[in-house]
Amino acid sequence: MLPRHEVFPGVIEMNLQARRRLGCCVYMVHHADEWMLIDIGYEDTLDDMIDLIRQMDFPLAQCKYLVATHADVDHIQGLKRAKEIMPQAQIVGHPQAADLLAQGERIMTYAEIAAQGISIDLPKVTFDRLINEGDRLSLGDWDFEVWHTPGHAPAQLAFRRGNLLFSGDNIYRDGCVGNIDAHHGSDIPAFIRSLTRIRNSDVEWLLPSHGPIFRKDPQRLDETIARLTQYQHMADFGTCAVDWPLLDQWDDELARGVGPELR
Repeated sequence: MLPRHEVFPGVIEMNLQARRRLGCCVYMVHHADEWMLIDIGYEDTLDDMIDLIRQMDFPLAQCKYLVATHADVDHIQGLKRAKEIMPQAQIVGHPQAADLLAQGERIMTYAEIAAQGISIDLPKVTFDRLINEGDRLSLGDWDFEVWHTPGHAPAQLAFRRGNLLFSGDNIYRDGCVGNIDAHHGSDIPAFIRSLTRIRNSDVEWLLPSHGPIFRKDPQRLDETIARLTQYQHMADFGTCAVDWPLLDQWDDELARGVGPELR
């Protein structure tokens, strides 16, 4: 049997288990005779992960959930095939994510980014269970609290158990956040609320969807919240910004007949 490299009791991060980057973070969580995967990643890394799971002596028939933190293609492309391999596992996620993946929607899921020449296969998939804020997922004798944390994406979910938060694309160790893009449905004010919730919680560890696991740092979160607060008022962020103060200043200057100061 392959030794299990647990980052916390009952929690295995598959990239760390493989000792190489397979893609987004995929968390295998197990308790008693049940286990689940939080996100699944790309289809072309699924076989490697299934092999690792088998080598760690986890029966595939005991997978209870395939969880989608949100609908981005790099998190969920392998869902359909994983369901074919483990038909008893329930695909669970937010209703909006379920709608996007049932339709095979390609823009909001980042499967199609024409300007960058990105076009990725996105198999349609049907969710078995819809979850949202305040719901719970049971695994063995464990219970996971579902948080709806929109901002990066409307369907972004996080999952809390004790002092751990499987935090999705909310924030990474360097203080960066998930992409902010109007075509993706990003919402900066909602992002600030989600990050504020995480900062104010008594969670100690954040298990993100990209990059290493890290201890929650309120100062780093404050810095990120302050940065996003500025983004709300910057034209750089286009329709994701809530206003552009320069235009209000210009209206005032036009009304007063103020022109450039010539020297």
